[in-house]
Amino acid sequence: MVSAVLAILWLGLAVFAPDFFSPQPLLSRLTSSAPKLLVACGIALVILTRNIDISVGSLYAVASVAAGHASHFAPTPAVIVAVAILTGLGGGAINGFLVATLRLPSIVVTLATMVTWRECLRLGQQGVFINLPDNTQWFSLSMVRGQWTVVLTALVVLTFLAWAQRNLAAGRHLHAVGSDPEAARLAGISPGRTTFAAFVLCGTLTGLAAALNLAQSPQIDPNTGRLLELEAVAAAVVAGFAVSGGRGRLFALLPATLLMISISPALTYLGAKPYWDKAVHGVIILAAVTADGLRRPKQQSRPPVT
Repeated sequence: MVSAVLAILWLGLAVFAPDFFSPQPLLSRLTSSAPKLLVACGIALVILTRNIDISVGSLYAVASVAAGHASHFAPTPAVIVAVAILTGLGGGAINGFLVATLRLPSIVVTLATMVTWRECLRLGQQGVFINLPDNTQWFSLSMVRGQWTVVLTALVVLTFLAWAQRNLAAGRHLHAVGSDPEAARLAGISPGRTTFAAFVLCGTLTGLAAALNLAQSPQIDPNTGRLLELEAVAAAVVAGFAVSGGRGRLFALLPATLLMISISPALTYLGAKPYWDKAVHGVIILAAVTADGLRRPKQQSRPPVT
């Protein structure tokens, strides 16, 4: 369904606003959306286990700032990528420990870490931007090659995760835990370890997304990542991930992300007022949730996990 809506939108743009598909602006939009795709992948993995992570926007900013400071000691793209990924992994591990081991509600835990990370950045950075070394932009490649590197990295990661979801036991464990934690436990699957792994993966992907974003700019804004969690959750819901857990395919995140990032420029090209952007986003998300509810058989309804 999402692919059909995306195809209709792009067909309309091809007819009424062909400049939308100009090569360089299109590549720029794809490049800027690549980090969002990775964060959406992480959120989707967590949603599969009947949990949620709304701290990804703040963790994204923390990973960016940590990598920026590290670049002043070792100004190489490899260091920036490594520090950003490790920072994200650490943040995900904290969330995973609190949710999976202490069995605290994920919405409460990640709300707390979201605020904590943001306040730490506010106190530590005071809104001051961090300048990056010249050789770190676009991974020391030309702009076009750097853009393609960012886009292809996101696509390769998505492809691997989608393959793992379908073919590896770990992927099936995520579905099993999200569908019925008690049945998964009786089948020899540890819901705690699976949930912890989902949060760690979410944090790691958020760190990688931060690294791909840093390659696109000579500076780091400590306030980066605001509302990123909402965009990522929206993409996951539009892609068909059930908020009740256990259902969803990662490959569906690609058309969902493309649809969400196409709306704003499409409205601009078609001469619509800017305030219609959020309204259209909201209608699409509502339609996706409604369609999911209508699709779900009543006999599959389950009480929430306590």
